[in-house]
Amino acid sequence: MKIVSIFNNKGGVGKTTYMYHIAHILARKNKVVLAVDLDSQCNLSAYAISESELEKSWKSERGNSIWNIVEPVYERIGDIKERGPSKINENLHIVPGDVLLSNFEDSLGDSWNSAKGGNAGDLRVQSAIYRYILWAAKKVRANVVMLDLGPNLGALNRAVLSSSDYFIVPMSPDLFSIRGTQNLGSKLKIWRKEWEQCKKSYDENANKKELNIPKGKPIFLGYVMQQHNIRKNSSSNMTKGWSIFHDRVEGAVKENIIDKLKPLGQIYDWRDNNWNLGKIPNLHSLIPYSLEARKPVFDCGSKEGLMGAHITSAKNSIEHFEPIVDKLMHVLNGFSEG
Repeated sequence: MKIVSIFNNKGGVGKTTYMYHIAHILARKNKVVLAVDLDSQCNLSAYAISESELEKSWKSERGNSIWNIVEPVYERIGDIKERGPSKINENLHIVPGDVLLSNFEDSLGDSWNSAKGGNAGDLRVQSAIYRYILWAAKKVRANVVMLDLGPNLGALNRAVLSSSDYFIVPMSPDLFSIRGTQNLGSKLKIWRKEWEQCKKSYDENANKKELNIPKGKPIFLGYVMQQHNIRKNSSSNMTKGWSIFHDRVEGAVKENIIDKLKPLGQIYDWRDNNWNLGKIPNLHSLIPYSLEARKPVFDCGSKEGLMGAHITSAKNSIEHFEPIVDKLMHVLNGFSEG
């Protein structure tokens, strides 16, 4: 089982749409996928399950939202609740998000220094989400866990990114997306060192109990590019933004992520040294139909209200996702390099 985070420090890069569609395709390729919505905006949950089911997940008595899972840890009255994920289909499950998860950010921030000193109670706080992911993945027999993270480098994402085996960075060809990569590699270097300190201090604690602690060494798989409006009169089908910022995106990723993490062995070894996993087109007016139907765009048709060329565009959209999924399958199937 592998844990893959989808993350950019800047929002609006198509992160949730990308993850939703990738998860569905992986499920069709006979991978059991567990999606975990860790973004307090809950867009992935709203995409994947009905409003009534989402509201049900928020009820404290039996709800299975990520906040309900960690609330006893936050309140210091117990450990994580072992409540199963919601089922989307036979091979796809989700742990619903919750706006109240932002409360847990404070606990993670307040307990970090003492966790680095090996305090068992505070390490239980820091590792709560990781330990639940391990439990839930085992329950549904997941091959891959995909984590949807909010756009920040706060205490919550420190705990979550550090729990991941791999991470993918969605990008948009604009200045703000490039800026969002600036301190990511540096932060991950610092967090790795701090998690090593946590583990060392905990191992030296004579009264310690067995506790799964994140390794803090997520490996960068690559980035995916979201395109804006395609210029039909352009022979290359490149947008103006794409043509201006393409090289700058590649340079920013190399400087801010690859060069920082490669010496630590936290860069996936693609043989062609190409970490651009693919391009995701702007799907324009197709997304509202997909959201309304709670289906991937490529499953939408006349039944969902599409007409004419939109039906063909929706059906063909899967072609843009499949090359990226093929690379991810390569990793999940245990190959060490591309």
